[in-house]
Amino acid sequence: MAEVVAKTGVKKESGYLYYLDKNGNVSRSQMARAGKGGGNAEKVADAGVTREAGYLYFIDKNGDVARSPMARGRKK
Repeated sequence: MAEVVAKTGVKKESGYLYYLDKNGNVSRSQMARAGKGGGNAEKVADAGVTREAGYLYFIDKNGDVARSPMARGRKK
């Protein structure tokens, strides 16, 4: 049950990992494949998101920044 924090509408390309960087913007890095390293982060969109403790931030299927409460502790 995620809530959208910022609408960025980023179009995802295959072969890249999209994430929220430490400045609160959407960035992408090339995924490492057999024998080839990844890295080379580049900023894709300005989101200006300030993180709150206890939430997991991610880029959803629509290309927007979303967050979900982190699961703490296991239920039996």
